[in-house]
Amino acid sequence: MPRDPADSRPEIRIAFVDFWGTFDPRDNYFTRLLEPHFRLVQTDEPDYIIYSCTYNRESPGPGNPEGGVRKKHLLHNCVRIFYTGENMRPEWSACDWAFTFDYDPHPRHYRLPLWAMYTDPAYLVKSPQQLAAAPPEQPEFCSFVVSNRLCKTRNRFFEKLSKYKHVNAGGKLFNNVGGPVKDKHAFLACHRFTIAFENNSQPGYTTEKLIEAMLSGTTPIYWGDPLVGRDFDTRSFLSAHDSPTLDDLVDRVVAVDRDPELRRQLFRHPWYRDNRVPACVDPAKVLAQFARIFNTPILPVARRRDFLRLSGIDRLPAVGRSIRRRLMGNYRKATADVPP
Repeated sequence: MPRDPADSRPEIRIAFVDFWGTFDPRDNYFTRLLEPHFRLVQTDEPDYIIYSCTYNRESPGPGNPEGGVRKKHLLHNCVRIFYTGENMRPEWSACDWAFTFDYDPHPRHYRLPLWAMYTDPAYLVKSPQQLAAAPPEQPEFCSFVVSNRLCKTRNRFFEKLSKYKHVNAGGKLFNNVGGPVKDKHAFLACHRFTIAFENNSQPGYTTEKLIEAMLSGTTPIYWGDPLVGRDFDTRSFLSAHDSPTLDDLVDRVVAVDRDPELRRQLFRHPWYRDNRVPACVDPAKVLAQFARIFNTPILPVARRRDFLRLSGIDRLPAVGRSIRRRLMGNYRKATADVPP
C-alpha cells in the first residue's frame, strides 16, 4: 500500500518471530503501543525483529512454509529485540535489546513484567469512590484456576486451605467443578478470595495471575515475586511473602474470611503502591524505550558475530546456560517447597 504523504510517522520495518501460538503479529501489545507513533511495516526483510522464547511446532503449510523451525530469530541479521514473560533471561550473545520481568541492570534491558500485556495498567488505579466502597458481596469462598501441577508450594497451599473450607478449583489441576471453566473472570468474580500463586518464585516475576484477581474484584492470595511490594500495595491483598509459613498465611485468610471489617480494610487500600501506575509499565516510558532503540545506531550482534556463528563457537555459552537451566529446573521441581 502506498504511503500517505500526510502520514508523518517514522517508518519502522519490523517482524515478530518465535512467539506463542495465539500471538497475533498484527494486533498485540507492541503494535497497539507503537502504531500511533511509528508506521510499522511488517516484512520478511525487517530492520528490527521482536522475538520471544517459543516457536511454531506445526507442520509446514501454505501459511507456515518453515513449519516448526526453531529459533527463527537466528535467521535474521538485523537488530534483535528479545521479549519474555517467562522466568528466563536474555542471551546477550543473540539479542541487542531485551524486555523481561527481571531487575537486570544491563544498559539495553528494560523491565516489562508479563501482567502489563493483560490490561491497561490505568484500570487498576482506584478512584476515591472505589477506595471508600465496601467489598462486593460474593457467595463463594475461594477460587483456584491452575493447569500446571509442578509448583509444589501452590499445591500444598491449596490442600491446606481446603481443610478450612472447600476451594473451587476451576482449572485442569484438582478440578472439582465439573470441568475447566470457560469464563475465568466471571468465575473469579464469584469468590471472596483467589489463590494467585505464580509457577515459581523470582524477584520481579509477576504475571497475569495477580492482576486477574484484582480486576475480578476478588482478594488475591499471592505467592511468587518476593519484591511484589515495589509495584503493588501489599496491604490490599494477602501476600505469602508477608507470612513466615503457609500455615500462617492460611490463618490470615481465615481471619479475613471470618471478619468483614478486616476485608473492608483490605479494599480501602489501593492496588498499586501510592495508587500510581508503576513506572516500568507506564506506556509513555515503554514507548520512550522503543524510541531509544529505533534512534540508537548499533551494529547488530548478529553481524558482529558472523564468524563465531559460522564456526559454532558462539553457541557454547548458550549451550552451557541451557544445561544449567535444565539442571536447576530439575532441582527446583524436586525440592521446590516452603517450610510447613
